[in-house]
Amino acid sequence: MTETVISSAKKEWVIGFERPFTVIGERINPTGRKLLAQEMAAGDYSRVKQDTLDQVAAGAHVLDVNAGIPLADEPAILAETIQLVQSLTDVPLCIDSSIIKALERGLEVYRGKPLVNSVTGEDENMEAVLPLIKKYDAAVVAISNDETGISSDPNVRYDVAKKIVERAADHGIPKENIVVDPLVMPVGAVNTAGRQVQQLVERLRRELKVNTTCGASNVSFGLPNRHGLTASFISMAIASGMTSAIMSPLHTEVMQAVRGADVMMGHDSDCMRWMRAYRDPAQVAAEAESSSGSRRRGGRRRRG
Repeated sequence: MTETVISSAKKEWVIGFERPFTVIGERINPTGRKLLAQEMAAGDYSRVKQDTLDQVAAGAHVLDVNAGIPLADEPAILAETIQLVQSLTDVPLCIDSSIIKALERGLEVYRGKPLVNSVTGEDENMEAVLPLIKKYDAAVVAISNDETGISSDPNVRYDVAKKIVERAADHGIPKENIVVDPLVMPVGAVNTAGRQVQQLVERLRRELKVNTTCGASNVSFGLPNRHGLTASFISMAIASGMTSAIMSPLHTEVMQAVRGADVMMGHDSDCMRWMRAYRDPAQVAAEAESSSGSRRRGGRRRRG
């Protein structure tokens, strides 16, 4: 089974078909976050620090780092942000930018093997990004769109993904270093969006044998109770074979869906991670006290 290995300077993480689902924390991204964008542009990274610590505490396995701020020096800010985040946590990072110079600067300062977000099926983009992936031995997210845009036909999106995987091989990049994003459409606009992704993920796994990811919250855009709907989508996507998602780990119902799906897929041995996350602390303390009391009583009997 295909396994995509990424790492920080101290910690390795594996995205794989028979591995626990990989949560890629999305919050270090100024897109749509006006205050964060202003702060990062001014060199204030206090909110970045808090987002880093909060996401890791909530269960993120990888953190996406984006510095896409209009009119700002994105390469410099991205490099500074990566260095800061790596000083705070040992989880691997996903370097996220559509600017080639920013990606290269981020790769230069990164310690370990990152995931890079992203490469598309556009010829110009592939020829700019893939040599960087090879040079720095990184893994990369492959977005299933090309010069024609995002197709409504999942078969066309599959063909784009296949083209990227084949072009990557031409550059000496193995499929293990490719994580395909089949592109999740808002289900409020495309009623079959969820089913399309499930079918496409199954095919990507079966035929291309690549790991997959997505922007999970896209599916619920414009609808009420977004987190509940995203949680339902995540569970079904995992059952179809999806192996990671860029998402917020701070939404408890979505993380519960991830952990529950891992249990049902047999990716949580003896349900240990589920129990660590959800057992009542008071019950655990009571059981520990009861066990301690039994040992003390037993000890007294032995001394007699």
